[in-house]
Amino acid sequence: MRLLFLGGVRTVTGSMHVLETEGHRLLLECGLFQGHRREANLKNRSLPIPFDVNMIDSALLSHAHIDHAGNFPSLAKKGFDQNIYSTPATRDLCSVMLRDSAYLQEQDAEFINRNNLYDPDLGPVEPLYQEHDVHKAISQFVSVDYRREFDVSPKIRAKFLDAGHVLGSSIIQLDVKTKSGKTRIAFTGDLGRKNMPLSNDPEIPVRPNYLIMESTYGDRSHEPVSDMKKELSRVINQTYQRRGKIIVPSFSLERTQVLVFLIAQLFREKEIPKIPVYVDSPLSVRLTDIFKVHPDCFDEEVRRTIESGKDPFGHANLKYITSVQESMALNTREDPMIIISASGMCEGGRIVHHIRNNMGNPNNTILIIGFMAKHTLGRRIVERQRKLRIFGVDRELNARVEVINSFSAHADKGELLDFVEQCGKELKGIFIVHGDEEQSLALANTLSTHGYDGVVVPFPKQFIEID
Repeated sequence: MRLLFLGGVRTVTGSMHVLETEGHRLLLECGLFQGHRREANLKNRSLPIPFDVNMIDSALLSHAHIDHAGNFPSLAKKGFDQNIYSTPATRDLCSVMLRDSAYLQEQDAEFINRNNLYDPDLGPVEPLYQEHDVHKAISQFVSVDYRREFDVSPKIRAKFLDAGHVLGSSIIQLDVKTKSGKTRIAFTGDLGRKNMPLSNDPEIPVRPNYLIMESTYGDRSHEPVSDMKKELSRVINQTYQRRGKIIVPSFSLERTQVLVFLIAQLFREKEIPKIPVYVDSPLSVRLTDIFKVHPDCFDEEVRRTIESGKDPFGHANLKYITSVQESMALNTREDPMIIISASGMCEGGRIVHHIRNNMGNPNNTILIIGFMAKHTLGRRIVERQRKLRIFGVDRELNARVEVINSFSAHADKGELLDFVEQCGKELKGIFIVHGDEEQSLALANTLSTHGYDGVVVPFPKQFIEID
């Protein structure tokens, strides 16, 4: 039995791993790599699997984020036709997010080719996949509820535990029959935090022997979750006093719904003025509809809100926008407002237009509430670079930049360590993945200094034998 680490190792995108057992090759996730256009294009097209996709016997998916699920249609396009297991909410979210990914790729390719912006060494751009490839991949999903055991193969039994990260996110627990008995492997996917709005706390696998765990914030500590509403209220009130706009790049999945939920609470508690709120993202609108049909995934507070007859994702001051005309109309208005838009890392979508049109006004605020990967426009905003290149033009960043780290849906250094400690003392190996290299190495060092043996930060395409 061995693990093969293919993507999302020593980097924070493109999650992809393989568990090889006697007679079965199991794929753990198939995510898109995000970063520099040329590098991302090459990595995503090559699909770093060192064997024919038809040699994959089944796949498991922890959650619907594109850096974990976004390349499954490419896999289907290349001939993979086996089961993809996930929770029901993850399957429903993927049916929307993967279609959106295909649409954006087609639009992006058309724009690049029309304006001759492609790399001359690579030639005109083609989408990685199209909508019919998405339909094929979605037809292969098999939905299994949390905490229900199911057989992946005659020797592999699986179970999804709540990861507390986004709607439907799971920790994947695998029990593998071996000659000497049973080996339990737990894969965190993206691990959430305790006491986050909407989500339940992450569950703990029972005495795993091996742990594959993320390290997005392996050497960083977040602001307390309890500070979230206070900091959000401060930013809104200060910007409102300046008569400015608040522009929020937000991931369409979970972050937008959390933000809408908290703003509604602040309105009810009279902590902020009745400022208009616009969710300007067709994808966010469609995903929010999916949230409404999965109340089983929410924490007790949200379920109580629903049972009282209130909509946790709607209020009088909130408007969801889908049309281009309504989106463009926001740029001509000068009154205070909150605009929540995608993409979360500012690499595409309507948020780029809102940033371009509002970044020059010092009364405005760009509010960052999520992780920004290296080499993205969002990271350059976090770094408060004075000039930002947007649509090929250098522009002055005069708007205020606020960063609220308590919104992060990823466990931080202390929370990751606490999770490992709760997994028990049976751990024979811990494999650190899904983090920038310095974060992964730092977490590995922390775990080693706390007495854990067999802590490894794999390299891409590295095989590791386990028993």
